[in-house]
Amino acid sequence: MAEVSIITPCYNSARFIEQTISSVMNQTFSDWEWLITDDRSSDHSVEIIKKTNDPRIILTIAEKNGGAGRARNISLQKAHGRYITFLDADDFWEPNFLEEMIAFMKKEKAELAYSNYARCDENLNPKIEDFKADKEVTFHNLLKTCRLSLLSSMYDSKRVGKEFFPERSKREDHVMWLNLLKKIPVGKPLSKTMAKYRMHATSISRKKSDIIKDQYLVYRDHMGFTNLKSLYYTMNWAFNGFLKYSRLFN
Repeated sequence: MAEVSIITPCYNSARFIEQTISSVMNQTFSDWEWLITDDRSSDHSVEIIKKTNDPRIILTIAEKNGGAGRARNISLQKAHGRYITFLDADDFWEPNFLEEMIAFMKKEKAELAYSNYARCDENLNPKIEDFKADKEVTFHNLLKTCRLSLLSSMYDSKRVGKEFFPERSKREDHVMWLNLLKKIPVGKPLSKTMAKYRMHATSISRKKSDIIKDQYLVYRDHMGFTNLKSLYYTMNWAFNGFLKYSRLFN
């Protein structure tokens, strides 16, 4: 049984997935399983994945396109590792990511940890300053801004169980982290940059004005907050999101 399970959804990722595969294969920590669920790609993503002949890679083809949350859940159901971590099919880890994160979690006896990550353009060149893991994360401070990024976070499923993604939310990662932090007191920060997040010009995560309603539903529908309380946290999230992505390099 592998020590860590890596969860990856894939959809039409042929342009970047070779670099993602390389970043996993070059990890200094080798006791992993990588569960990739392809969400019915129409490009040659699956063929690229199959070229890497490694028994640690477990590829599943979804029966139908269901979105990233559902694809992650399909992989999570099959995961056997104690530590759960996530890597989208266009992102990148430094070679020491798994080794450093697992060592940190064991040292700190952490149930959840997250690290810095570089925010890059499509060629993995720095675009804005690195996101800093500079404070402990709790349920209450995560309501106002989602400091946890999938590609730079890890949790201990032996201690907290598996946490699945809501498949009816477009903000499924934030809901998942909030649900996880209902069960544990804190997530610990590791202030080292060990991952690279690819910021696409057309990425939905950049179109903040288009997802205000979806974020509002995180609080109203998934957290069960009143309309007024949901609006309060949505406004905080929007303001903090602006700060998060506003500091461009000159």
